[in-house]
Amino acid sequence: MHMADALLSPAVGGTMWVATASTIAFCAKKIQMNLDDRKIPLMGVLGAFIFAAQMINFTIPATGSSGHLGGGMILAILLGPYAAFLTIASVLTVQALFFADGGLLALGCNIFNLGVFPCFIAYPLIYKPIVGNNPTPMKIGIGATLAGIVGLQLGALGVVVETVLSGISELPLSSFLSVMLPIHLAIGLVEGLVTTAVVTFVWKARPEILDISSQAEAAGKFSIKNVLAGLGIAAVITGGALSWFASSSPDGLEWSMFRVSGSEELETPRDGIHHVLASLQEKTSILPDYGFKATETEETASEKPASSWPAVDAGTSTSGLVGGGLTLVLAAFIGMLFKRRKQER
Repeated sequence: MHMADALLSPAVGGTMWVATASTIAFCAKKIQMNLDDRKIPLMGVLGAFIFAAQMINFTIPATGSSGHLGGGMILAILLGPYAAFLTIASVLTVQALFFADGGLLALGCNIFNLGVFPCFIAYPLIYKPIVGNNPTPMKIGIGATLAGIVGLQLGALGVVVETVLSGISELPLSSFLSVMLPIHLAIGLVEGLVTTAVVTFVWKARPEILDISSQAEAAGKFSIKNVLAGLGIAAVITGGALSWFASSSPDGLEWSMFRVSGSEELETPRDGIHHVLASLQEKTSILPDYGFKATETEETASEKPASSWPAVDAGTSTSGLVGGGLTLVLAAFIGMLFKRRKQER
């Protein structure tokens, strides 16, 4: 559900940048009150895991579409909403800058849609009331599944509203909604199941992590090395190898656009801020589309061999490992920065 710049006008994109930047500033102020040494590495490792997990598109049966994990709900449950929002912002920033996944003008929208709705609406209003202060596997499963669905539905709604308000893609509101919401309902169900599995693993290994995040308190004296190791190994395996098994079908947004307009991608305006940001992204993306940059010969080849499945590719594996590493460093750096500011105060 990563939006491209072609969907957005500068006014809408800029407005969402301001809204997202304001939310980041708000979260930064909040986490300085309760951030401790244990949450910093957890932010980094979870960020790396979410980056790797988002590389795997899973097929939605009987639709011709696919979806991928959003990750905001996992982060909110395990980190609390404020640290979770900063972590998902790190993931999406790395994707946009270094892998050309989602536009730079659209980055504010993508962070808002995949961060605000799960972290500040679905998590406190759905997950927490269902799970309460005494989690059980059943409560976690029901809460995570329903919250995952609601968070993704709101995110899909956000994409539609932002696109229609921009008015440059000619995608009608009613038709766009009629395909976006149903397909993301199915994707949200899978998101909820994956969230349940990850949260249950952490809960069984260290239930204190869920207690701390839900109460927004500083962590007590307990070790999370096993949890960090498990998530770290999962991130490496997912990004380095499981990413080969990603579905080649268009994701929910691309599929919806095709159903409405007949095209999975819209042409980006070739002037103004769109052109400037596209040129910048071309320079910063070291592994565009999660692969090595194509040579001039490959770009001009008229016929390309049919892709196989699984798509065993060194570029994909490198992207998963490099992207996970960059996200880990960025998320951990943010945590360390706010810890230092807290100490200075």
